Amino acid sequence: MINYTAEAFGTAMLILLGDGVVANVLLARSKGEGSGWIVITLGWGVAVMVAVYAVGRLSGAHLNPAVTLALASIGAFPWGDVPGYIGAQMIGAIVGAVLVWLMYLPHWPVTQDANLKLAVFCTGPAIRKPAANLLTETIATAAFVFAVLAIAANAQALAKPGDIDLSVVFSNGLQPLLVGGLVLGVGLSLGGPTGYAINPARDLGPRIAHFVLPIPGKRDSDWGYAWIPIVGPIVGGVIGAQLFKGVGF
Repeated sequence: MINYTAEAFGTAMLILLGDGVVANVLLARSKGEGSGWIVITLGWGVAVMVAVYAVGRLSGAHLNPAVTLALASIGAFPWGDVPGYIGAQMIGAIVGAVLVWLMYLPHWPVTQDANLKLAVFCTGPAIRKPAANLLTETIATAAFVFAVLAIAANAQALAKPGDIDLSVVFSNGLQPLLVGGLVLGVGLSLGGPTGYAINPARDLGPRIAHFVLPIPGKRDSDWGYAWIPIVGPIVGGVIGAQLFKGVGF
């Protein structure tokens, strides 16, 4: 049970700091308004780092259904725990998004652009081409998961070849910092086309929050696009894990 609680808390922290930096940059009359993509990507990198430090020793800090499913696909995580982890991640993502809404409560009415309000919560394409957008999310998540596993494999002398014990690896030393730097790099290099969801809970949970919260002047939650940051990261995560396992690192 503590693993599920940790995943929910860690994902809530991830979204609070991650969506929080987007709100700071996009919402009207925020002190960070207009500060740009570098601030957003840096903020997301710090968000991941802090969340992994917070709960890595308890749950392995998956914080992402794509990571959970990827690990299960290579036998590094029990399939029986997958539903609980994903459920906890979704709950945490919704809670984190609600906290961001509360943090920036005075700024929603004065922000005129409904698209910016939606962008605080979830990703969207720069150019709406579903096939290309899906490919972008797949490639970005494959690269992310492969790199996470590489960091874990280099971080610790494993008990036996092939073991990947994230509950130990991600709670020690510099590993969370490296993963945060990885997220920064993914955002800077691969985030332009779709906003680099690379995490179904990160996108769907806040999108649900946007749908239900009483945000003045909000638009629809773009459900027609919502499947792409779910399917792409799941497929990409599994591909990245299989590539890592296949090359024998």
